[in-house]
Amino acid sequence: MNSQEINLRNIGIIGHGDCGKTTLTESILYKTKAIDRFGKIEDGTTLSDYDLEEKRRKISISASVALCKYKNNKINLVDIPGYFDFLGEMIQGLQAVDLALIVVCSVSGVEVGTEKSWTYVNEENIPRGFFINKLDRENSDFDKTLKQLQDSFGNSVVPIHYPMGSEATFRGVINIITGKALILDEKSNKVVEVDISNEYKDKIEEYKSLVIEAVAETDEELLEAYLEESTLSDEQLYKGMCKAVSKGDITPVMCGSSFKEFSIESLLDSMLYCFPSPIDNSSYESLNKDGELEEVKIDKDKPFAALVFKTIADPFIGKMSIFRVIRGTAKADSIVYNSNKEKEERLGTLYFLKGKDQIPTKSIECGDIGAVSKLQITSTGDTLCDRSSVLEFKTKGYPIPMYAKAVIPKSKGDEDKISNGLNKLLDEDLTFRVKRDTENSECIVYGMGAIHLEILGNKLKNKFGVDIELRTPKIPYRETIKKFADVQGKHKKQSGGHGQYGDVKIKFEQRNDGIDSLEFVDKVVGGVVPRQYIPAVEKGLKECIEHGVVAGYPVIKLKATLHDGSYHAVDSSEMAFKIAASMAFKKGLKEAGPILLEPIMSIEVTLPDNFTGDIISDINRKRGRIIGIEPVKNGQKVVAEVPQSEMFEYVMDLRAMTGGRGKFTMDFARYEEVSSELAGKIVELSSEK
Repeated sequence: MNSQEINLRNIGIIGHGDCGKTTLTESILYKTKAIDRFGKIEDGTTLSDYDLEEKRRKISISASVALCKYKNNKINLVDIPGYFDFLGEMIQGLQAVDLALIVVCSVSGVEVGTEKSWTYVNEENIPRGFFINKLDRENSDFDKTLKQLQDSFGNSVVPIHYPMGSEATFRGVINIITGKALILDEKSNKVVEVDISNEYKDKIEEYKSLVIEAVAETDEELLEAYLEESTLSDEQLYKGMCKAVSKGDITPVMCGSSFKEFSIESLLDSMLYCFPSPIDNSSYESLNKDGELEEVKIDKDKPFAALVFKTIADPFIGKMSIFRVIRGTAKADSIVYNSNKEKEERLGTLYFLKGKDQIPTKSIECGDIGAVSKLQITSTGDTLCDRSSVLEFKTKGYPIPMYAKAVIPKSKGDEDKISNGLNKLLDEDLTFRVKRDTENSECIVYGMGAIHLEILGNKLKNKFGVDIELRTPKIPYRETIKKFADVQGKHKKQSGGHGQYGDVKIKFEQRNDGIDSLEFVDKVVGGVVPRQYIPAVEKGLKECIEHGVVAGYPVIKLKATLHDGSYHAVDSSEMAFKIAASMAFKKGLKEAGPILLEPIMSIEVTLPDNFTGDIISDINRKRGRIIGIEPVKNGQKVVAEVPQSEMFEYVMDLRAMTGGRGKFTMDFARYEEVSSELAGKIVELSSEK
């Protein structure tokens, strides 16, 4: 299948979870004979949901590419997960498409995922359309859903389909532009085009006038023709519609049911006539060899350049890099240049993708999507190009994951396997982070939510044969002192021959210059502690501050002033003074009012206005304090400080309180004293361990 000889469409299918995206993808593939069996989500047999976790959970967790052919046009469908934990998959998948088709359930209407999809495609200037799905369901309502879309997203939302019947009587889709309808003929069991009945003519004329006016307003030439003729021909409408959709001036609304063949045929026809092709629309920002930002459009005559937008980690076939060709042609068994890594790569066998199936090909033309396995240095977001024309595509930013868990191996000795598996999963998922907490000897993983990390844990087991448990990470508490103490530490031991003698007097107090590390001050006069032993005193204190006297946590903000002591000409040594310093440390801290400190996080929560009160109340319940509230686009930003111990489940808490509409960032601010009641519980827990 050579996409240079036929028209091409790359369409990302997005929307709220459970709105029917995967079933719609399956229906299109079945209608176009790309597959010979209609798979079902509940049976785990759909083409695009082929991962074990997708089959088990019956949701999409990864963007998948599937090609089909319709009326001599190649269509690449990118089925993109709708659940909030997989936002990174949407960012990856939409980098490769020319239009985002936002699927909306006609029963549920506009949902959070619909709003998020709309916001993202607008921010990234991606052309978009709506498909109102599930019109054969009980309580489905096209007109109500259309009004919700127009009220939520503005006058650019224009219907080009209208349903015949509703719920159980849904029997056809009317093309508003042509005034014709597609229905399933009961005798022949085939989709046929028919004239619309009188009951729909007034409604269709009303909507066609809306379409004509919307298209005319986006083009001066068409507006002039409209003013002269008071109408536009179907040919003018389709041409103007495609151009307006490409610029984002119009968002066409189609409708149907994934289980009705006439719906799929109507949608496919609209994809061809109303959606932009790669040459009509796609452009990418890139840095040229001089470091200047420039726009690169789809161009088959320019030297090769492609963007790797997704990576799949597979323990059997190796790393699979999925890319879109922006310029020129990708050729099998060729050498290309990775401009991000500044090294050459060899492209082996190239593939077109149909779910997990790989179709070998010798070349992939510009605008098309393909894959190659076993690239050595290439990662998601990298640019592959011709060495003669080096450029680097600007890639999208990814949200910072905030949901943290500690990885605990279920079997001893699996640490290396876990590390290896996590590194490979990092190639696959850019909303996933791994951090090594050396203080607590924990491997911490960060994801977008509980399901995200749970699935990553299951992938480790399924793909790399290692079983893990996810637990709440240990909190890095600290200790310090509030008072002043002047103590003596004297180490004297005689055991035959040379003995041991070290004697120091040290003042301990809290350091108040904002620096956490130990401040050691030497105020010894008269040589009471010889100069060669003073470094041993400081070293002994530095070793001691790793374990405080309250609960064994590191001590911070401590000032220690060595001001007196004594020595023995024969028995004194560095080790003796080091021991003396540790004795002074333990005694001094106990006398200086030791306290426990907890990490305080600075958070910024962005959310719609109507949730502000709930968020403030919740922060107060978490022992937090509000620093400020300021208006932002589409809502408010609440700035607060909250103890880290209260924030481990905040991703899920915020999602529950705002229905997924809120988001937050979090950074470490400082340490603060723990209340005596809570400190007692922490000390008790630490002693049990």
